[in-house]
Amino acid sequence: METANKGYNLSIPVNNFNLSYDDLGKGDIPIIFLHGFPFDKQMWKSQLEFLSDTYRVIACDVRGFGKSSDEETNLSIDLFGSDLIYFMDTLGFQRAVVCGLSMGGYIALNAQARFPERFEAMILADTRCIYDSNEVKDKRMEVIKKIEAEGPNEFNEAFVKSVFHKDSLAEKKALVQELKDVVFGNSERIITEGLRALSGRSETCSSLANVEIPTLIICGKEDTVTPLDQSKTMHEAIEGSMLHIIEKAGHVSNLEQLEAFNSILKEFLSGLPLDGSDEESPKKALDSEYYGHKSQ
Repeated sequence: METANKGYNLSIPVNNFNLSYDDLGKGDIPIIFLHGFPFDKQMWKSQLEFLSDTYRVIACDVRGFGKSSDEETNLSIDLFGSDLIYFMDTLGFQRAVVCGLSMGGYIALNAQARFPERFEAMILADTRCIYDSNEVKDKRMEVIKKIEAEGPNEFNEAFVKSVFHKDSLAEKKALVQELKDVVFGNSERIITEGLRALSGRSETCSSLANVEIPTLIICGKEDTVTPLDQSKTMHEAIEGSMLHIIEKAGHVSNLEQLEAFNSILKEFLSGLPLDGSDEESPKKALDSEYYGHKSQ
């Protein structure tokens, strides 16, 4: 009899590093979850548990983060996007539904623009398609220099506070502490390399009009890291996309309002042919209204 945690913390060689991932459920076309910066695959635990009875769901530790340790390579969104495709190749997936939050969304958008045939559908949570302006790049470099001089603790503390809705900070202290532990688990080098990767990313806004797969966009209404207007811009650019706005959520909407987030995922995924029967994967006619989901 299989143990309950058989699908957790698996490891496989991918593109010259060992990628750590959780792999639950069954299905011909998997849903692959990519975490934000500077988090790890644990942030998708509730989504994997919720969906694994119906779908094959996989959460990856991006190179350098979590248990996918890599303290030598210079990190970039391009590299992360290539890692995703190598990972799919290694496990034998021709196509996948890819769900990325924040940095995970940057990776999904990057890979989809370069390898569109590998995507069955895309889910973009609390993310955006723009690149860093020169002003933002300069600010990131100042942060990097400060971390290198004084350590990452001050940055980590401030960042954790920035990603949560004010109600979550006051009422969900265990959740906040759990994410804080993950952030503080990163080495100083990975924090600074991650910031450099974010700063050096290319824009993907110009490729959105070419997206021809079902696309779901989710954003916390009070997200101050990747504000709602950015999600609305992507929604307008991707024909047939769906935008869901989650009330009383900041940048980590899947953690803060997991029931609303999971309900949105389930509704979207139920309309996809994930049994492998739709080889041509035609674009679905999806309702493009805004949907507001209030916390229970």
